Amino acid sequence: MRSPHSRLFARRSWTCMQCRASSSSTGANVRKPKNNLPDAPARTRFAPSPTGYLHLGSLRTALFNYLLAKRTGGQFLLRIEDTDQVRTPSQSGMKRTIPGAEERLYDDLRWAGLNWDEGPVVGGPYGPYRQSERIALYRTHADDLISNGHAYRCFCSSERLDSFARHRSQAGLPPGYDRKCADISSEESEDRASRGEAHVVRLKVEGYPMFNDLVYGKTGQNKTNSSKLDFIDRVYDDPILLKSDGHPTYHLANVVDDHCMKITHVIRGTEWMPSTPMHMALYAAFKWAPPRFGHVPLLVDKTGQKLSKRNADIDLSSFKDQQGIFAATLVNFCSLLGWSHSQKSDIFSLEELEQIFNLKITRGNTVVAFEKLWFLQKAHAQRFATNGGSQFEEMVNRVCTVVEDGHTVEKLSSILQGRTLSEYITPLLRADAKSYTTAKEFVERNSHFFTTQLDRAPYTPTPSSVSSESPTVPMQALHTAAAALTLVPPAHWTIETHRENITSYDGSDAVTIPSGTANAVATDKVFKKELYHYLRWALSASAPGPGIPEIMAILGREETLRRIQDAKALTQSLVPQTGRRVPKASGEKKLQEDRSWMGTLAPET
Repeated sequence: MRSPHSRLFARRSWTCMQCRASSSSTGANVRKPKNNLPDAPARTRFAPSPTGYLHLGSLRTALFNYLLAKRTGGQFLLRIEDTDQVRTPSQSGMKRTIPGAEERLYDDLRWAGLNWDEGPVVGGPYGPYRQSERIALYRTHADDLISNGHAYRCFCSSERLDSFARHRSQAGLPPGYDRKCADISSEESEDRASRGEAHVVRLKVEGYPMFNDLVYGKTGQNKTNSSKLDFIDRVYDDPILLKSDGHPTYHLANVVDDHCMKITHVIRGTEWMPSTPMHMALYAAFKWAPPRFGHVPLLVDKTGQKLSKRNADIDLSSFKDQQGIFAATLVNFCSLLGWSHSQKSDIFSLEELEQIFNLKITRGNTVVAFEKLWFLQKAHAQRFATNGGSQFEEMVNRVCTVVEDGHTVEKLSSILQGRTLSEYITPLLRADAKSYTTAKEFVERNSHFFTTQLDRAPYTPTPSSVSSESPTVPMQALHTAAAALTLVPPAHWTIETHRENITSYDGSDAVTIPSGTANAVATDKVFKKELYHYLRWALSASAPGPGIPEIMAILGREETLRRIQDAKALTQSLVPQTGRRVPKASGEKKLQEDRSWMGTLAPET
């Protein structure tokens, strides 16, 4: 029985049953495992070039490979593809590798939690894991292809190739190579090469097979070189495997490394799909079983334009260092770019993704909506605040740094009242984590917690309180209720105490009810609404944020009382003259002496 790839090459070759069975697994009728996952542990890899920092697309590629390995109990490898040092022969002085980029790749992957099982730094049984250290291996395999007739040395000069290409271009013909050197005898080829004559090594292939993609199904062009017969020359798609400097092209190194490192699954961007048939042809030439390929959709903006990796806005350093995005947030965001799931929520930690990931990857371009990124940032901030731990400590430290940069110790001392800044910020973050985006924006949003001078606009009642048809709440009643709430002793100054006191306080008797317009329940509701409105104005100048009980607990008793007294002084003119009482003693002392009017709020004696 013939190998399914034997017809592709000039010289037919025998294929063992094991390789034949593996090769046939790429057929269209192969049974798909449950959840589209492999039945055995997957060995995956992320193979970046040190030509720049990680960007959104490359992080997603690394993440999907990592998750597939972890989901199946396999291994995730890191390989550095650093053989392409020069852009073009005419730009021989331009180095593509960026100094420090490799170390930055390591740092970024570790920051995201994508720790590799094998690769640089950690080692492994199939190293070295840097392609520049594997050059001899690629040359050996190129020689093997030459020996078995699936490759040949091409001694054509660059001038001839350029002339040939221009000739075809001017004639409106597709590019290709005429195999001028394919018929050189092996003896002549060896002799010319041994004398140092410049040459490349080309793959001799009659066509490229279709393949079964994990995402797109059976795909490819099933293209044969024999179809390129025209009125000038017969040309062939014989790709270069080994360049004249002895370095491999991406295609040869990629295939050799994936085979030697026993990679079983390759997940990469759709921009690599046109190269995959060439890689399949190489696997067939080597008589190797290819890995399973899955191509993930391109990332595009809302206008449909591809996100360029040269755009600094999608560079990992932009999210990590400039915007202050959590690693958990960015990993969660990347996981949703082209992957579908059946969970009720989109909010996942890396550990949760490891448990639920599958290969249900969507087809077609994926629109990147950064609004989702900020939604996830708030969601993870809430998780950190609830669960505590190192991630929440990092949040606290970030906010502390921003506060210290903008406020002097002297100005903060009256607010902190003996607490450390970390002790003060911790409950604030827990109370308002749902609004956290970045440390800077959080401090700006909650600026009233870091100053004793509030810029309050003149107090205005809620719209329902000034309607002639609605119950009205006298300012004197608000003053009384606010003062009563501050009588809690320091030992009981907690969120729970304040919440219970505000809930149980009954101020309905003080509400003015238009005849026949409201009952006791309605008046109590009106009073509570106005009390909350007044307290937010008094304590935070009406700024949105934590609830009133949380604000009181965070500010502390002394600062809360001071703000309540300031608010009373600012609204004293709203109290009718006939409704004012002149206390026999100072405000707080009088309240402490006569507490019978407080009802359930009165402390036990």
